[in-house]
Amino acid sequence: MPQRILIVDDEPRIRHFVRMNLQLEGFEVIEASNGLEALRKVRDDFPDLVVLDVEMPKLDGFETLAEIRRFSTVPVIMLTVRADEDDRIKGLDLGADDYVTKPFSARELVSRINAVLRRVQLSMPPEERAHRFQIDDRLTVDFDRREVLVNGEPVKLRPTEYKLLHYFVQNPGRILPHEQILSKVWGPEYVDDNQLLRLYVTYLRQKIEPDPSNPRYIFNERGVGYRFVDFRQRSDGADHP
Repeated sequence: MPQRILIVDDEPRIRHFVRMNLQLEGFEVIEASNGLEALRKVRDDFPDLVVLDVEMPKLDGFETLAEIRRFSTVPVIMLTVRADEDDRIKGLDLGADDYVTKPFSARELVSRINAVLRRVQLSMPPEERAHRFQIDDRLTVDFDRREVLVNGEPVKLRPTEYKLLHYFVQNPGRILPHEQILSKVWGPEYVDDNQLLRLYVTYLRQKIEPDPSNPRYIFNERGVGYRFVDFRQRSDGADHP
């Protein structure tokens, strides 16, 4: 069954351009011309991903994204003519998964869509599947059940935050270079986007760390990358089974 992409843009020529190129790649495409229509389509048509324009009348892309995040975790790629860093950060803070700046090529957009869809897939390859990890007395991660508990309470993670945590937990105690994390979690197209990685590490720390400014789990290795606490080591130095 082809994956369904919702294109949201008030310009018919943009929607037509995106539709034609995505259909050539085998996607099913549905359209919305404004934010209100987009909200109805997300609720009723269950797209696998939304391509959402920022500059729209009635309800702009940021407002639309905020409303989508009230009821859905569907991945969203923002389309905008703005290249301003503050706008990009605003979109990511609201729950966007990526940003594409107009004008863009069909090849770039398809590449970004495929990258986002890869990293939000619910199922992971068998060799990457983890089980239940008791990191310490406050943090538990169960990848079979896709459950993260802090002090016994479930914590809701975005798909990309979950993927990032999965990679960290699978590599305890190892120094992971920025480009390696970006390639594994986001895809090879993102190996130079250190700012994106910093943002998501910040988001993850805010959700799992007791004090995000003094991390217990995710450590910054200055100029190199990040290291997740080696929870395999007992206090007496013996390995967990």
